[in-house]
Amino acid sequence: MPCQYFSPCEQGADTFTVMMPKLTFGRGCLSELGERAKGRGFSRVALFTDPFLRDGPYVDTALRGLKKNGIDVAVFSDIRIEPDDKTFIAAAEFLRGGNFDSVVSVGGGSSMDTAKAGMVYALYPAEFTDYLGPPAGPGRPVPGPLLPHIACPTTSGTGSECTSVSVVRLSDLNTKFVLGSPYMLPDEALVDPACTDTLPANVIASTGYDLMCHAIECYTAKAYTRWDRVADPNGRTLLQGANPWSDMSARRALEIVDEYLVRGVSDATDSEARDQLMWGATLAGMAFGNSGTHLAHAMSYGVTHLMEDVTTEGYRVPSPFVPHGISVMVSAPAIFRFVAEGAPERHLEAASCLGAETGGATGGDAGEIVADKMIRLMRDTHAPNGLSGVGFGPKDIKNLAASSIRQTRAINNAPRIADQRDMENIYSAAISYW
Repeated sequence: MPCQYFSPCEQGADTFTVMMPKLTFGRGCLSELGERAKGRGFSRVALFTDPFLRDGPYVDTALRGLKKNGIDVAVFSDIRIEPDDKTFIAAAEFLRGGNFDSVVSVGGGSSMDTAKAGMVYALYPAEFTDYLGPPAGPGRPVPGPLLPHIACPTTSGTGSECTSVSVVRLSDLNTKFVLGSPYMLPDEALVDPACTDTLPANVIASTGYDLMCHAIECYTAKAYTRWDRVADPNGRTLLQGANPWSDMSARRALEIVDEYLVRGVSDATDSEARDQLMWGATLAGMAFGNSGTHLAHAMSYGVTHLMEDVTTEGYRVPSPFVPHGISVMVSAPAIFRFVAEGAPERHLEAASCLGAETGGATGGDAGEIVADKMIRLMRDTHAPNGLSGVGFGPKDIKNLAASSIRQTRAINNAPRIADQRDMENIYSAAISYW
């Protein structure tokens, strides 16, 4: 590859793999679901959604389209926002008892992730942690294919319609881990930006932070050539580090954040901005689905593990609850000040895509430039002021670091590796920004 970032490394990977679902994007495309499902030969569909969408217009559109095309459908909506192992187990039981030949998910990342993981445990029963990587489990590979799956996102952040992973909160540990397999990638995605028209401003903001962090983490992740070469190409994880394919999608996603995030948050009638943010989320999903995220997502799990007595306006979820995008964003400026040293030119390029002024900057300026741009976006979209804005203070620092250090795969995908002491310093710097 011409880019020096991907120069060969002894014992490092010399190939990368790209996987994508069939993708349809545009206003109104959710209404195509019935014909799409019929064309794939679906006859008995398990439709996954969350309880807040169950009786709403988007699920109604999906159900009417499926039934119009002669497809039998049953709905599973017992989905916890930010699902836990109990949610996934219940989903598996629902699938095992329904004689389904296919799956549709309509909702945010929680619905899509539950559909993916539910199929794993329904078709290949195991101890729940068997498919989770260390330290949560042994990382047993998913044995084989799942049911065909059409994913229909209703938020502009997770990109789960384009990824082969699900995120789960383990009840016993009260923290999140990732379940992943190429078999979990949806077969088709219908991305209808009209589904975001009714979202409150702070939901658009939170999902936009997730989109931004997906993209910048992908672009600045350790190069795929720095990961060890695998003996069996069929066993290669798609969380394989930065690569030229992910670069293309990540750069455009960052440009979209710069151009449209503030607009989409500030004006619910700005359909151009919301359409673009939905496209940006899908692009970022394409990127991190084939590269993986790194430290910002790893350290977000400490936040959601240890949160107490906090709620978020616009989310009908009992305390404690911090939306995923906010849990990632509150530490992100401090994190990128730290990791930029590992790949300064990549960080300057990412900052430029985000609209930061980089003329005359040197590598030593990269972290501060990225952090400053992120902080401006946070302020312009009314984000919490760092960790203090979601209830954390200096007394929590050591526990946050001890929780997040368990996210080994994501930590090792960063361009600069953080140990537990580094994480403590980063969290300390993330208490507040203004």
